[in-house]
Amino acid sequence: MSGTHIELQAADGTCNAYVARPAGPGPFPAVLFLMDGIGLRETLERMADRVADKGYVVLLPNLYYRSGAFAPFDPATVFAGGPELDRAKSLMDAIGGDESAMRDVGCFLDWFDGQPDVIRGKVACLGYCLGGGFALRAACAYPKRVALAASFHGGGFVADASSPAIIADRIQSRVYLGVAEIDRRHTPAVTEGLEAALTEARVPHAIELYPGTKHGFAVADVPAYDEAAAERHWQRLTEQLWAAFQ
Repeated sequence: MSGTHIELQAADGTCNAYVARPAGPGPFPAVLFLMDGIGLRETLERMADRVADKGYVVLLPNLYYRSGAFAPFDPATVFAGGPELDRAKSLMDAIGGDESAMRDVGCFLDWFDGQPDVIRGKVACLGYCLGGGFALRAACAYPKRVALAASFHGGGFVADASSPAIIADRIQSRVYLGVAEIDRRHTPAVTEGLEAALTEARVPHAIELYPGTKHGFAVADVPAYDEAAAERHWQRLTEQLWAAFQ
């Protein structure tokens, strides 16, 4: 497996990204890794490496590219609230909302299409926190391209009462949601609404609660990191990726 830093053309400019590739010539299935709210950093790169080790080409883009260079975040300080949380929120706002983010996703899919070691066609979308919401949106925006939408402690799925039905109507991929038990962005009511809508629409899915965990449990540099839950999440992700590309 080898990882490299690249630049690619996104919707509104040049986007820096990390690419992790398995050993060997391929071609391999593709995974679009959508970052959490703390941004592109070494912790996420090592996670991308771990996915690549399973036999996938992984693209981890900087979704904050529109904001230019910025000082790295200390996750503990962000989770404590205050000015650093406000700074992170300002970068999230600079993405420009769902429409801008989905235009970016289209560019990332185009990038995969140009890689000789990538199997053309379906791509898995994986996201954490901020990226988890975008992973599910990507499956709705590009239903014929996305094989799997996998979100861990994601949020923002349900904007109003009609959201679950809209998601279920548009999506054609597998869906896996790994949910923290203590997470104001994903309440039991959100699970109930999505579960009912996805079941009625016969979308292959699993919404799994990780008992005792908090938002951020799967990412090692976040205060809420839970090693046992994180290892469980790796097992589930491996299973879901394997099923998506069969």
